[in-house]
Amino acid sequence: MKEHQAKKLQELVKKHSSKDKKNTRFIAITSGKGGVGKSTISSNLAYVLAESGLNVGIFDADIGLANLDIMFNVSIKKNILHVLKGEAKVKDILVPITRNLILIPGESGDEILKYADKGLFERFIEQASILDTLDVMIIDTGAGIGDHIQMFLEASDDVVVVTVPDPAAITDAYATIKTISTFRDEVGLVLNMVKSQKEADAIYSKIFQVAKQNLKPGFDIEFFGKVSNDTKVSSSIKQRILFTQGYPSSVPSNDIKNIANNIVSKLERNVLVKSGDSGLGGLFKRLMEHF
Repeated sequence: MKEHQAKKLQELVKKHSSKDKKNTRFIAITSGKGGVGKSTISSNLAYVLAESGLNVGIFDADIGLANLDIMFNVSIKKNILHVLKGEAKVKDILVPITRNLILIPGESGDEILKYADKGLFERFIEQASILDTLDVMIIDTGAGIGDHIQMFLEASDDVVVVTVPDPAAITDAYATIKTISTFRDEVGLVLNMVKSQKEADAIYSKIFQVAKQNLKPGFDIEFFGKVSNDTKVSSSIKQRILFTQGYPSSVPSNDIKNIANNIVSKLERNVLVKSGDSGLGGLFKRLMEHF
């Protein structure tokens, strides 16, 4: 059944391919626990990548605590589940944020794939082709490592774990990294709310050394960067604006730009786990492979 579904979906994606389609890079942002600023990192990273000229989509898969609408100060009435149920079209749920940035209100992986056998799925794939020009799709997952979250982590080209300088948060982040190591060979790490680069480097070094000693040989943890603890971040959240938009010259904004540069560097080197998948249809193709 699984192979049949995956094959059928691949055929649908190929059938409705666009001449302008790109190989989209899928980047999942996750965390070991809530409250570490994962969605703040995701939204600001997506904005900075879009400002650099890339076509970016951000998929809200943090269903229990979906708050990207608050981050972007937009109103969401329907999400991707409404499309799969035939209650809306893909173009109706997309929320333009900036010229190159689109918010895709999502659903959890298990809810999405309940509709994998429906006749509506073919129509969905056809509609999803309007997003085939995306260079990058940021997937803001839930915290922890539940099955529906793991589906998105397995389907992505890159997985980035966000944590903060708190012993409990670091322990949870390591537990998440340990689980990820069972099905991936590398993971990225972002340290949020740090006092200094020195503090960030020390935490990364500690996590890396413990992983080196206890996880599978060759497993790598790449340090994507840190985001400084700054009142401008909390202030921007209260104002319902992105700190990279409201305070573009601030230290946290420069931190996010540094993280974005690391990601763009990978894009330019075309370091992909997979290739040939585009936009929302490509994401669903990958999800089906892990269903």
